[in-house]
Amino acid sequence: MGIRLVATVTAASLLALTTGGVASADTSSADRKVIQQALDQITQSGAALGVQARVVDGRQRFTATSGKADLNGTRPVPDDGRFRVGSITKTFVSTVLLQLAGEGKVDLDAPVVRYLPGLVDQRITVRQVLQHTSGLFNYTNALPLSPEEFEKIRYKHWSPQELLAIATAKPLDFDPGTQWNYSNTNYVVAGLLVEKLTGKPYEKAVEQRILKPLRLKDTEVPGDNVNINGPHSRAYWTVAGKPSDITRINPSVAWAAGEMISTTRDLDTFITALSSGRLLKPAQQAEISKTTAVSPQYGLGLQVETLPCGTKVWGHGGGIPGYSSQLLSTPDSKKRFELNATSGPTEGDPGEAFNKLLTEVFC
Repeated sequence: MGIRLVATVTAASLLALTTGGVASADTSSADRKVIQQALDQITQSGAALGVQARVVDGRQRFTATSGKADLNGTRPVPDDGRFRVGSITKTFVSTVLLQLAGEGKVDLDAPVVRYLPGLVDQRITVRQVLQHTSGLFNYTNALPLSPEEFEKIRYKHWSPQELLAIATAKPLDFDPGTQWNYSNTNYVVAGLLVEKLTGKPYEKAVEQRILKPLRLKDTEVPGDNVNINGPHSRAYWTVAGKPSDITRINPSVAWAAGEMISTTRDLDTFITALSSGRLLKPAQQAEISKTTAVSPQYGLGLQVETLPCGTKVWGHGGGIPGYSSQLLSTPDSKKRFELNATSGPTEGDPGEAFNKLLTEVFC
């Protein structure tokens, strides 16, 4: 499992780690025993210290866990545990911007500088920011994110302006709209757009427009709070040859690109509401999953993938030091899957096991 500020555990990336095919689609329900075996394979391989998953397959709904919540203890992983969702934050932010588009407050194809003069290259549009086709340099590529280096900045407060300045000090990776490249900088810009258009901090807009209406009581935008409140598993990595607890960090380093905390239950509620059209008007509902030749597997804050068995899924992956997460659903939300894994001091390859999970849930 990756421990970076990127969408680490995506269907595309992990399926690419395997060479075997996926079973043909059928109407059978997910086998809980197979799910448990795959989760156990992840923790036993050393790819994660603990893992929790939520599966919805038609009328069948269950949670499963594997591993432990503390490196030096025996406490099991809580099946309702809270965790840092990383880049899944992007789907929340994109949803808010699309709501604003539906209200006529922002034009997706307008340049960002219409709303935030001088912020970025004048050719970059709002759509390109949301779809990662802006060409903006990914600021996290310039941060000290190795365990030894990150320890020095783990509690530092970062303003979005600081994060953006790191990126804009670099030239564009490519001309806007000509290529696709995942860049966390795009969602720093998206967060600033939300603030400009709503006149309030982006986290308040997310709370008022998504968290409160859906009653996502275990989901929060933590800001400078270094703790994870409520039940949760601890995460570790290796520093100077020894295990180091990385649970507590200042997540402002990710800001609107990946700072949120949630649970598998709340993420399941969110993706169900998003898939059903409850959060967006029809025109914007079509936009969020619209891919292009330049961006064939990414809509507007939503990853879109067709599995080898033919099942289409969408959602987002997320990674931040210590935590890797996945949120996936079929477009009709009849099959859904949420997962979080906490890192330990060892390393392993989760690819085969994750492929098994996807096969069992969606194929």
